[in-house]
Amino acid sequence: MKAVTIIGGGLSGLCLGIGLRHRGVPVRVIEAGTYPRHKVCGEFLSGKGREVLAMLGIEASLSGAREASDVTFSLGASTTAVRALPSPALCISRWKMDAALAEMFTSLGGELITSQRASTEAGEGIVRATGRRPQAEEGGWRLFGLKAHAHGITLGAGLEMHFTPRGYVGLCAVEDGRVNVCGLFRSREPVPALARDWRRWLGGEPGSALHARLAEARWDDASFSSVAALGLTPRRALLSEETSIGDAVTMIPPVTGNGMSMACESAADAIEPLAAWSAGASSWDEARLTLSRRFDAAFSSRLRTAAILQRVVVHPAARWVLFQSVKLVPALQRLLFQMTR
Repeated sequence: MKAVTIIGGGLSGLCLGIGLRHRGVPVRVIEAGTYPRHKVCGEFLSGKGREVLAMLGIEASLSGAREASDVTFSLGASTTAVRALPSPALCISRWKMDAALAEMFTSLGGELITSQRASTEAGEGIVRATGRRPQAEEGGWRLFGLKAHAHGITLGAGLEMHFTPRGYVGLCAVEDGRVNVCGLFRSREPVPALARDWRRWLGGEPGSALHARLAEARWDDASFSSVAALGLTPRRALLSEETSIGDAVTMIPPVTGNGMSMACESAADAIEPLAAWSAGASSWDEARLTLSRRFDAAFSSRLRTAAILQRVVVHPAARWVLFQSVKLVPALQRLLFQMTR
């Protein structure tokens, strides 16, 4: 069988590698970093992504993972009622999850190369799983993400989503009594002091429900991570000449809580066409086109909805209208959740 090289050992790359190894495909994953590592991530996996983890035999190995079965939203000091999610989400740190996936991949006979940036150009047998595509600005705004773990926080729901004047922050409990605090923010100008001021950005405005929730937080400074140059404009896989999965194709706005699921789902959709190519049953172009069509068919609708939702939640007036609507009409929350899954 012909070998597949996956560039990027994050969630999508490792899930794909595990799936291909189950099919007996020789796989090499090249990862620029090492394991374990902290990453900016909501650490909240909901929707079909959990089905992929179960299918690949991954979820059973994720010791310490927590479940989130309900959600609440806040804007300023106002908070919605706690409401059930359509299905429970899995909450686990990327520190633990990526390391567990890497261990499973190598135990299945996969070759994992860490601390090395791939110099390989796009071509036959090469899959890009390198994460988000940098974009300096979007509509005149600079988007950036911040994340840190904290102790000493008692949440009011499995997931708390807090809208702030500068973006939004999600909170969920992960393993070892920690709470993941992850936010997406925007600024017209560069923000040079994030390494110093990240607690202020994540901590919310004085008087807000977020600020009150995190007032007694004991931050794990070593868990802090940041990412800049985020681009949330939806992209189609078929318009790229590369064979890519996950955020390497396009990134869904974090407000949906669907990024981890999309990474898993896109990896699962790629397994069959890549295994067929490896076995000589199809050409590389056929495999790439099949993979790209599956990606676009699975995600185009939710990406369009998510793009509209992102524009609403960062616009002050529209955000207020949406929050009041969700607060008064519980069915709207469920509808938006379903439309971004």
